[in-house]
Amino acid sequence: MEEERILDGEELSEDRDQALRPATLAEYIGQEELKHNLNVFIQAARSRGEVLDHVLLYGPPGLGKTTMAMIIAHEMNGNLVTATGPAIQKSGDLAAVLSTLEAGDVLFIDEIHRIPRQMEEILYSAMEDFFLDIVVGKDGASAHSIRLALPPFTLVGATTRAGDLSAPLRDRFGIVLPLEYYSQNELEQIVSRTSGILESDIEDVAISEVARRSRGTPRIANRLLRRIRDFAQVYNEGVISQDVADDALNRLKVDQLGLDRVDRKYLEGIIYRFSGGPVGVEALASSIGEDATTLEDMYEPYLLQTGLINRTPRGRIATRKAYEHLHIALPDDTQNAYVPVQDEEEGE
Repeated sequence: MEEERILDGEELSEDRDQALRPATLAEYIGQEELKHNLNVFIQAARSRGEVLDHVLLYGPPGLGKTTMAMIIAHEMNGNLVTATGPAIQKSGDLAAVLSTLEAGDVLFIDEIHRIPRQMEEILYSAMEDFFLDIVVGKDGASAHSIRLALPPFTLVGATTRAGDLSAPLRDRFGIVLPLEYYSQNELEQIVSRTSGILESDIEDVAISEVARRSRGTPRIANRLLRRIRDFAQVYNEGVISQDVADDALNRLKVDQLGLDRVDRKYLEGIIYRFSGGPVGVEALASSIGEDATTLEDMYEPYLLQTGLINRTPRGRIATRKAYEHLHIALPDDTQNAYVPVQDEEEGE
């Protein structure tokens, strides 16, 4: 069974507290450029009496894609209908979802990159012309096509792997918006807001501590705050001081940069097993007992963002910052340790 990480950006049951989600763009903290552009698109669509063009949201888990879909529905005065890519495996699944839509509704499909290619093709006509062609009957003479008219709607797709979307599907989204990691100041505002909603007494220095170790991710910040609140309730009469926050985070094995045991195992794997790199993700995953896709989706984005690893055409490399953070002496040949952080994809 997979280990559940407190620093996992994927949504857990406790993350679904609707009271913590902002309802409007004005309440939403962070993603300023995205919010500004989206607000223009929404106001323009409303002034023309049209539905908003289809929206693709992409970025690492926990940055607010689901919340943004809810806000879009609220700002456009429509209902939100939700689905997930893995749940849409045949035409009947897609028809069941689309048939519930009313004019102006927002259909949110999470993990849209996991929709099968044949379902994507059915979705094209629904997105472009608002109709759905379904083949009824078994193969042969009895099979025939039925065309269902659909009301105008907005599809909001969310994905952590935008590159896995087929080009034809990606091109049908008129609005493509990337979500970025949050700054320290933005996370402090989010932690402060959440503590107020949870009615938790928290010191300003503790707010900064939680924000610093939250990996730039609001979902993780809120989750850490809940766990620290538990320690404060038991050990400090409910008051979250800096000492309580620091002790709780250390007990949860979350270090000063927001790394946990798995992150450190990843970095140590590169340094000790592969002499600092370069190493391909498949070889690294095998050496530390993790899934390669999990490494790419869950761990590497933040390690790249913080400059702890570098991804090159030859593989992953641990940077000088990684050695220093783990208190590991630099090798005599420090070439790998000084490679600057790059964004180029690995060619394996």
